[in-house]
Amino acid sequence: MQKRNRPAVDNAIASEHGMSRDGQPLSYNRAPAADLAPWIARLYVTKVDAPPDYRLDCGLFSDTAFIRIQLAGNWTAETVTGPKQNTRAALFMGPHSRRMPISVTGSFISLGVSMRPGACTAIKGPKIADYVDQIVPMEVVGSSSDKLLARFDPEASPEEWLEALEDAVRSRIESAGRAEPDPITQQFEAVTFSDPSLSIAAFARDCGVDKRTVERIVTRDFGMSPKKVLRRARALDMASHLRGVADHEEAEDLALRYYDQSHLIREFSELFGMSPSQFVAMPQPILTLALESRQARRLEAIERLSPGEIRPWE
Repeated sequence: MQKRNRPAVDNAIASEHGMSRDGQPLSYNRAPAADLAPWIARLYVTKVDAPPDYRLDCGLFSDTAFIRIQLAGNWTAETVTGPKQNTRAALFMGPHSRRMPISVTGSFISLGVSMRPGACTAIKGPKIADYVDQIVPMEVVGSSSDKLLARFDPEASPEEWLEALEDAVRSRIESAGRAEPDPITQQFEAVTFSDPSLSIAAFARDCGVDKRTVERIVTRDFGMSPKKVLRRARALDMASHLRGVADHEEAEDLALRYYDQSHLIREFSELFGMSPSQFVAMPQPILTLALESRQARRLEAIERLSPGEIRPWE
């Protein structure tokens, strides 16, 4: 495995929620309320201060669909359908198949909720495969952006914002009869965290179904094939390690998911658009925030970390 140097840091910005041991910005993120756990993966608030004319070029790479609320900042994202620019907005973001380039000018505030795979299917929401690598206004998926934005008092605390967001999602879940994601989808999500090198055939045998059934359900609920989902999970875990927001005790296990160094470089470069060494050398503050939130969720899911416990990178 390539030796990890100290990740590059963008010193022009500062996160209100602190920095990691490696100097990477952190967000305020947490697990959902217990009654929402079958549908919500994570909630976060990010508040970053930067000079008014400072443009930050970075990226996003998420393995889930998001409801994203932008309260401040001028954002541009290079989506699969072309560039999208937003300021204050309520948006639905599909999961990513690869790193999405984004830029933001000045200080920014964003908060959001990460939906678990299969949640949108269960509550009769948007068809995830139609929104991979896309960002659309909430109206496109049947909700009112104005009504959602009105829930967030600019003077409220980050926790109050997240509680308001949970209330909005809770209402949608209740109206859909609280139907939960498919059990196979839930098991496959667990595998993406614990063993993303597992073969699809072995997973199907463990579930007592045929491989085609797994492929159909995963493609429906994750928006892409099982093979691509697992490949993405390996790359996101490695990216978290490279950015210093992972449990360093897992470093060897993460490396063993790849056959050799060339395998790592090839897969990582295809998904992130740069080699691992380039990824370490380039400041990635916004992407690091997203990786840190996902890694906290993952470590809680595999029971290496308890909710609220200090994270290894803090």
